[in-house]
Amino acid sequence: MESVQFRDIPAAGIDRALSLAYLVFHETPEEEKRKHHHELLLDCVRIGAYEDGELVGFVAAFPFTVSVPGGELPCPCLTFVSVAPTHRRRGVLSGMLAELFARAVADGSPIASLWASEDAIYGRFGFGPATHGHTVEIDSRRPLALRITPDDRPLRLVDPADAPGLLGAYYDRTRTERAGRIARGEAWWREEWLVTEDEEDDELSPPRVVVLGATGAPGATGAPNSPSDNATLPNTTATTNTTTIAGYAIYRTKTRDDAPGLVRLDELEADTPAAAAALWRYLASIDLTGLVRAWGRPVDDPLHLFAADRDQVRVTGDFPALWLRLVDVRKALESRSWAAPVDVVLDVRDDRLPANAGRHRLTASPDGCTYEPTDAPADLTLDVRDLAACYLGGTKADALVRAGLATEHTPGTVAALDAALHTPLLPHTVDEF
Repeated sequence: MESVQFRDIPAAGIDRALSLAYLVFHETPEEEKRKHHHELLLDCVRIGAYEDGELVGFVAAFPFTVSVPGGELPCPCLTFVSVAPTHRRRGVLSGMLAELFARAVADGSPIASLWASEDAIYGRFGFGPATHGHTVEIDSRRPLALRITPDDRPLRLVDPADAPGLLGAYYDRTRTERAGRIARGEAWWREEWLVTEDEEDDELSPPRVVVLGATGAPGATGAPNSPSDNATLPNTTATTNTTTIAGYAIYRTKTRDDAPGLVRLDELEADTPAAAAALWRYLASIDLTGLVRAWGRPVDDPLHLFAADRDQVRVTGDFPALWLRLVDVRKALESRSWAAPVDVVLDVRDDRLPANAGRHRLTASPDGCTYEPTDAPADLTLDVRDLAACYLGGTKADALVRAGLATEHTPGTVAALDAALHTPLLPHTVDEF
């Protein structure tokens, strides 16, 4: 480690950093994708590990803002985490993350996040899985059976070129209802959500955008109850009033020779269960398709309850999604809202950031929160990674105790803490980075 230095990667060094990342992740992207990655990294914090002037490690962080209970916080979101295969197990990753954590504290960002390529790596750096996602599949060879009546307001297909302006305000409003969701600028909408060709499957169609409750130009042909998805969307200017939108879905389709066509749902947001039901029914009734696959749905998606036939609607996968790190535990806890009063002493273990470690009295209520050092006996002992998993409301402290990952010293502590951490909706994100 004495021979490795950690410093910023200049803009002129981005291509070299990308070459290292592609080596580590066994990728050979085409020029267009390399150019896209290069442009993304221009707006990122870029930290490199250098030995004798050679780049041997690389980590970047998007300067995102993430919703937390009661508000939002700046949050460096890690990506392209790479260590040269010749320099594994030499402290390169530890050094880069230490540098990034120090900068986050200095910049006033009390949390950091990532999507883990390998779950086993990041727990030891204090990251905990703060949100989870479900993969859901619907057998759409027959009409979708529902226990509720779908919203009967009109559905309209809109031109993806108009979608950022149309959906942005709606997304911003609904984003505050769930923790863990990033703020999206127009560039993120266009370059990550609405790019014409899907990088994982070039046989998928361009993105389709359907909105519920909208007025104005439909942007494409097709009746809501018998939609056709084969025509290219015309380049029309949407006149839809965003205040009338009750929900939307972004999806792609694919013809398969050996099976009915596929509808891949990328995102679905709705104001009410009835609005969600209308969008799901639409997706399950697209002509020449027989399977809807939705990756990254919320664990508490109401579809699981209002679907009348769970043999038709199945959860086929469950996975940790956004991993969170409490870089500054005190500021993070004082920056979120609390659902109920709690007064407990937490003994937090944090080997990477000693300033977070030790006993602190957490006193919180819907009126606010304080978190101060104390010599009082601990009511609950836990690791900072497990506190991070609880922070957004997605993991129960009681579950940690029952799993042997935390120790309750004072009976009733975890019940009180869980009540205070409770959120009406589980945290969720589907924005990968």
